[in-house]
Amino acid sequence: MFRRFVKLFTVGIALVFATNVAAQERFVVDKIIAVVGGSAITYSEVAEQAKALVEQRRQQGYTTDRDPINEALEKLMLQKLLYNQAQIDSVMINNDMIAQAIDEQIQAMVGEAGSIAALEEREGVAIYDIRKNLSTKVEEQQYAQQMQYEVTSKVTITPGEVEKYYNSLEKDKLPIIPEQYIYAQITKFPSGAEEAKQRAKERLLDIRERIINGERFDMMARLYSADSSNSMQGGEMGFQELNRFVPAFSEALGKLEVGQISGVVETEYGFHLVQLLDKRGNQYNSRHILIKPTFTPEELSESDKLLDSVAMLIRTDSMTFEDAAREFSDDKYSRENGGIVTNHELMAYYGANDTSFSTTRFNREDLGNDYMAIRNLSVGEVSDSYQTQDLKGNPLSKIVKIIRIIPAHEADLSEDYLDIETLALQDKQDKEFGKWLDKKIASTYVRIDPEFREGEWTNKNWVK
Repeated sequence: MFRRFVKLFTVGIALVFATNVAAQERFVVDKIIAVVGGSAITYSEVAEQAKALVEQRRQQGYTTDRDPINEALEKLMLQKLLYNQAQIDSVMINNDMIAQAIDEQIQAMVGEAGSIAALEEREGVAIYDIRKNLSTKVEEQQYAQQMQYEVTSKVTITPGEVEKYYNSLEKDKLPIIPEQYIYAQITKFPSGAEEAKQRAKERLLDIRERIINGERFDMMARLYSADSSNSMQGGEMGFQELNRFVPAFSEALGKLEVGQISGVVETEYGFHLVQLLDKRGNQYNSRHILIKPTFTPEELSESDKLLDSVAMLIRTDSMTFEDAAREFSDDKYSRENGGIVTNHELMAYYGANDTSFSTTRFNREDLGNDYMAIRNLSVGEVSDSYQTQDLKGNPLSKIVKIIRIIPAHEADLSEDYLDIETLALQDKQDKEFGKWLDKKIASTYVRIDPEFREGEWTNKNWVK
């Protein structure tokens, strides 16, 4: 099943940390305790990472006897090695994901501190410097993750290997597949879509005129842009190739001269103003302002009323759910399949074309807002209408029907092939990555301070 991805952790730097079962505090002046390639690792970095690991385990109810300092040090050494290799291999990363991750981290830190001023006082530096420091950390993490993906994504697996992996598992160690749902849906976008689009375009044209008359583009982006991944950076998206953007956006950007501002550009995400900041070869640094169509409560409720009427027709056997989906649903991915939900929209959103990931089974955590409607339904029942959003953040109304509930069970090769294939592939990827890592450690300069060389190293080759 196709799932989404990375969770980052941000905590304050700590130079005092409990490192053994007696919780004896060790006070250490910050110093370099390891070097991997051209990257140094300080004790404060390790202490910060160790604190995050302990907090993560506490939240998950998980304990281990391994020294968190040792575990954190190995984690950071791996990250540094991957980061250095990413620079050598000219690996590309998604700047939008970095910006979004930084914004989420900053917002969480501000929320924890109570205000920006309180956060600045706690950290002892201005919010600009907090963001700059965090940006360096997140960028390194993203490069490391992408480098590991470059290695593991080349690994494939055959059906024979999947079967061999399954047969190698001991009976009492078969993975447990959690409860899964197969369900159908009928979706409807709000009425008044054209009016909402016109309102969005007029608002964007007003913003454009204000910019032309002297107001700053970056300030308008911070105030009005609906793209949370970069609005706090004034809408700036960093250097990227045109093919990284949706066609209408890339076409408009490709026609601009440096400093020029586009007219209104419509994409599936809404309406944009685009400005070209710089161009280096086929790399474009741009910024944009996104305005999404907004709907009145009356426009939103009309779709609810329509779907409630459709639900009543289905419940009274005046129409089947399958026929209703074909006649009324706006969801192109499920409409012709009688409303049966697949992960095809998610795959299209992330540009995944491997049909082996296709599924109609969803775990509870994959359902999002749909679970709130599904959880009280029995098989064959149809929900009342409710409002939600598609993957691009567009509002819509929906009714759902439970087709099948698959209880939690031990994995079975015939019933759960995709899940077992995922586990088998992960096992093979881990082994291949381990071989790659052994070679890279052997050819990379690694030095560890003698005080920190002891420990339960996952990869013994770190200690040379």
